[in-house]
Amino acid sequence: MGLNKKFEIVYQKLLSDKVKKTSEQTILIIAIVSFLIHLIVIYCVDFGIISQNSTSDLLKNPIAAIYTPFSFILVYEVYLLIYYLPKSFTTYIGKQYEIITLIIIRRLFKDLSNLSFSQDWFELKNDMQFTYDLIASLLLFFLIYQFYVQSKKKYVDGVTEENELKEIGRFIKVKKILATLLVPVLIFVAIYSFLQWFLGTINSSTDGSISFKNINNIFFEQFFTILIVADVILLLFSFFHTDEFHKVIRNSGFIISTILIRLSFATSGLLNTLLILSAIVFGLLILIIFNKFEKKISEEKRRELLQ
Repeated sequence: MGLNKKFEIVYQKLLSDKVKKTSEQTILIIAIVSFLIHLIVIYCVDFGIISQNSTSDLLKNPIAAIYTPFSFILVYEVYLLIYYLPKSFTTYIGKQYEIITLIIIRRLFKDLSNLSFSQDWFELKNDMQFTYDLIASLLLFFLIYQFYVQSKKKYVDGVTEENELKEIGRFIKVKKILATLLVPVLIFVAIYSFLQWFLGTINSSTDGSISFKNINNIFFEQFFTILIVADVILLLFSFFHTDEFHKVIRNSGFIISTILIRLSFATSGLLNTLLILSAIVFGLLILIIFNKFEKKISEEKRRELLQ
């Protein structure tokens, strides 16, 4: 059995449509069970059946239980991001935007249980963060919609040379290899991040609230760092496929967008929200301008063929 055949078998075992469907069903079951368990724990703490010294926001209100299933759904979204990498680069980038938006939505459920309904709404940190996230989630939803609208625009000149087809095939193979390597990395980082957080919770010498301080960043901070490396690798290999200016700028712009998302994990409050919004606005504008280039080049090639 050749090396290519072996690789294709591994790829199909990790990223085939069948595995995707199985993963989706498994994650949904885990999400439902985790939600019920979290809900039971909250009520046990509330009724004094379980004693705990932690002041965690995740154990105060039943609404916070929604945070747990969302965490598993987010992990599945990361799998989908890897799944779409060999198939469509713009969909792959769009999945990054979906993930950071879902992280904000998940944070909203956590912050809902910690709101203070008073006249000092705009002076309270938690209430203001909730306001930022609420507005940002709506804006991000709209921006992602526009991004996918732009990504569907295709400008074909009707002529594809044989050498170009071979180059496209080689680039898709590189993306498949990268996606296959990202799956075990995803699993390792997820397990490592969870164990690190869990051990930090157990060994915390304070009231336990510190371990929950950056809970929104667990796993995703590390994974987006890996995505930046993956995007740079794709950019470098794309030069074997094309050196057209507008395509290089598009791929470079998407890397900048990913870096801005990664930087958002190191910030909080309004700056965190602005970085996320600017990342997706930047990616959308890059794609809009890229489509303008594609349209112009396609029209010029058609005119040349008609002459």
